[in-house]
Amino acid sequence: MMRALELAVKSSNSNEVPVGAVITNNGVVIGEGRNKVISNNDVSAHAEILAIRNASETTKNYRLNKCVIYITLEPCHMCAKAILDARIDRLVFAAPEPKTGSIISIDTLYDRLSFNHKIEVEHGLLADESANLLKAFFKARR
Repeated sequence: MMRALELAVKSSNSNEVPVGAVITNNGVVIGEGRNKVISNNDVSAHAEILAIRNASETTKNYRLNKCVIYITLEPCHMCAKAILDARIDRLVFAAPEPKTGSIISIDTLYDRLSFNHKIEVEHGLLADESANLLKAFFKARR
């Protein structure tokens, strides 16, 4: 999660919402991403999507079985579904996202619908650090 926070800081320094994501397999980083929606002019360039793309390139496989994704912020519906479709086994996120979070905040997507893949979810790891980074980012823009 520390690496995900470092990536979130890089996003913030690039005037992107500070979110970072890291994917590991057996404790080895195989993919990472940070928000690049504005710089890429791409609404799908969320940290999670870019981390999945990077890990898929690394493994030469669109399935990321037995992998863990660490994200500094609760995923939106688009990212939650991409995590599911990539067959990632475990999701660990830092801070909840009360406006768009699809795991525990505005929805419980993984619990609410029946999918053919189950994802273990953990949240709260470095939540304060992630939340403080987000608060500082948005405060500076007001």
